[in-house]
Amino acid sequence: MTGIRRDPWGVPQLWADDVDQLAHRQGRAAAIDRAWQIEVERWRAEGRLAERLGPDGLGWDRFARRARLADTAARCFRRLSPATRRWVTAYVDGVNAGLAEGAAGAPEFAATGSTPGRWRPWTPLGVFLVQHILFGTFPNKLWRAHVEATLGAAAVGLFAVEGPGGSGSNAWVVPGDPARGRGPVLAGDPHRLLELPGVYQQVRLACPQFDVVGLAFPGVPGLPHFGHAGDVAWAVTNAMADYQDLYRERLRREGGRLLVRDADGWLPARRHVERIRVRGAAPEPVEVIETPRGPVIDHDRHTGEALSLRIPARVEADLGFEALLPLLRARSADDVTEALRGWVEPVNSVLVADRHGAVRHLVAGLVPVRDDACRRRPVPGWQPRYRWSGRYAENKPVEVTGLAVRANDRRPDVAGLGIDFAPPHRAARIGELLAAGAAPETVHTDTRLATGALRALLDRLDPATLGPAARDLRRRLTAWDGRMAADSTDAGTWAAWRAALVRRLHDHPRLRPLRGPGRYDALFAPWTDPLARIGHALDGVVTGASRLGVDVTAVAAAALAEVAAAGPASAWGARHRLRPVHLGVAPEVGAAVAAMRERVALAGDTDCVLATASVPGVSDECWRGPAARYVWDLTDRARSRWVVPFGAAGRPGDPHFDDQLPRWAAGELIPVPDADLTGRRRPVMTYQETLPGLGELRLVPVDPAADAALLHGWVTQPWARFWGMGGYTVDEVREVYAFLDGLATHHAYLIDLDGVPAGLFQTYQPEADPVGERYPVRPGDVGLHLLLAADRRTPGLTSAVCPALFRFLFTDPARQRIVVEPDVRNDRALRRLEREGFTLDAEIDMPDKRARLAFLTRHRFEADQVVPA
Repeated sequence: MTGIRRDPWGVPQLWADDVDQLAHRQGRAAAIDRAWQIEVERWRAEGRLAERLGPDGLGWDRFARRARLADTAARCFRRLSPATRRWVTAYVDGVNAGLAEGAAGAPEFAATGSTPGRWRPWTPLGVFLVQHILFGTFPNKLWRAHVEATLGAAAVGLFAVEGPGGSGSNAWVVPGDPARGRGPVLAGDPHRLLELPGVYQQVRLACPQFDVVGLAFPGVPGLPHFGHAGDVAWAVTNAMADYQDLYRERLRREGGRLLVRDADGWLPARRHVERIRVRGAAPEPVEVIETPRGPVIDHDRHTGEALSLRIPARVEADLGFEALLPLLRARSADDVTEALRGWVEPVNSVLVADRHGAVRHLVAGLVPVRDDACRRRPVPGWQPRYRWSGRYAENKPVEVTGLAVRANDRRPDVAGLGIDFAPPHRAARIGELLAAGAAPETVHTDTRLATGALRALLDRLDPATLGPAARDLRRRLTAWDGRMAADSTDAGTWAAWRAALVRRLHDHPRLRPLRGPGRYDALFAPWTDPLARIGHALDGVVTGASRLGVDVTAVAAAALAEVAAAGPASAWGARHRLRPVHLGVAPEVGAAVAAMRERVALAGDTDCVLATASVPGVSDECWRGPAARYVWDLTDRARSRWVVPFGAAGRPGDPHFDDQLPRWAAGELIPVPDADLTGRRRPVMTYQETLPGLGELRLVPVDPAADAALLHGWVTQPWARFWGMGGYTVDEVREVYAFLDGLATHHAYLIDLDGVPAGLFQTYQPEADPVGERYPVRPGDVGLHLLLAADRRTPGLTSAVCPALFRFLFTDPARQRIVVEPDVRNDRALRRLEREGFTLDAEIDMPDKRARLAFLTRHRFEADQVVPA
């Protein structure tokens, strides 16, 4: 199959014979569907936006160059294992193969006079860095420093809430019911910027080793955050951990040298100058400096000190990409947790569930152990106490029983890893709904606000001090049910009062010092704008501003009077319009966005479970929210559902550009693709048996041509060292099994469990095999070899599969004894054989090993087992 097979929603369903070929096809599909999007991400990684977009791109380009994003990505790529490097490179080759086709349908290239370039092997790591470098906590430290400098240290706590760059998300697990044969359900929705095209690309990735549906980052191979592999599924939320530090740096120049202050005096700092090309303007020079702490990304305009950034990915030259292939190959909750041991950043809270009912939670990523002050503000780089210790917080997987909810809230497992967490309402509300038996779709779309500080503030207002209109408005809002429904004028009125309250607090003399001259680069304005920060942290400001001398009730009453005087407010959906984030370079995209805004009316709000976010006091428009929704059914993947805000394609005019938008806005979901992808029929099944608790076992003859890549992926793994084919190529494996396929005395079968290959089973007539020359063969002897795939091993699997295979052999009444000859060093196999009733016999010398004979007679087996007729 060389084309891209798609489901009715345009979602790519990709099949290949091996993982590298599959990565190539994933890269090509991303380039065809999202050419402009992934090229923009490449330019951002390389600090080359301004070259295409003009001066508007300079702010980001300066940051990317100073932060050394491309260099970090290249370092991380060089540290990958050969197999992972090959896999990532195959993805890049696919991107390069598909870019021209994808760009032909993307109007943004023509609008900017741009053409696609060539991706380098490390580019996907750069794209991933770009998506998450501002995802962490370091910009919040700039804001805290500003608050402390303008209002004092006591005021910092007013704003202790998830910042504008965080990713408030929901994820939950409903446990399975083994007695009824029902597996767990894992569901949720990541909240991010509502980028157009979306930050997540729905995709299905299948090869002989795995078949996974999930949400990919366009430009990045695999499924790092959300996937369903049939037997196991995983999902992440932001752990709210603090793993990025800012250091205050003192620099001085001596002649041609740049020195940085350190604990031991002044040391040379690494420095060079890069020139940023700017479309329509002269090139812009940028000085790139790196201290022993990290790259200098900015400077404080008030103190003159530089600010360096230290992150685990640069310190360790590792992003965690070694986890991506094992994640795709996972077959159990333990497999996923093992794969994610190598994750680096961003630091995620991960929920995992498998079809056997196991549910695990873990925090994946590196959180450095260092002085607590590093978490709060930029610290002096020249003071030794703030150095990283070289150790990272220890996070062990936890077994989960009952309902599990993760919504960026402060919990015991993450409380020690960060400072700013989301308010507890979302997590508590999800728990309430699930306990009441609500379906996932109902949970996704819940619009009830918390009964929090703002409702309490309204209650405290004395009606006798209000004018008639304001009094009536207060009565109306205190009686309102708190649901941010799109058609609710009460919700619209609440939003109008809330916005007026934010603006008046922003103008209050006690908070006005926050509006002083900016200290940092304009790129960080979303984190350092006082109006936006008051809107983000309104509950905290309302609760604590009295400590600064603010009469909050008087401000609230004035805001109520303002809204009452303005007349009836519009419904919430009329104010809460969708505002997709895009560069706005092509008129076709602008027209499509204008049409979208008219097509849907949004419910929900920042603090609802349906977290369609806005910034009170700045705008009620929604620019951040559920970037996807998913419901992973572990009983039957075909019953799983998902949706994204826009569609599978990134080209305006494509039927799948925004065809999911109405369903997303209405809280509806669409099926995940689950059709057969192999394009061929397997040979006729030889044997079938139900293994209680494990599924349906089938034996299917090996097809040497079709199955060679799968078998090669097994027999060359370290766990298959006793199979004796560790150094074989795919072609050599194909030749071996083609030879066996031509023999009447030898047979090879795939062991299939519920439609997924789980192992290799071979039988032979000993008299026609080298082993027959080394012991006295009896009539009725039959030999076997067994290799169970490590990624399919679950508790009890071997104990169930072995007797099933023996029953298969003894269905032939002529067979009286099974003979095996494992390597004498394979202690595990020998112990297993004894448990299964085999009698260990003499050691023999085979052409390729020293072996131990073992026998299982029909009589011995039938004493414990029933053999089917």
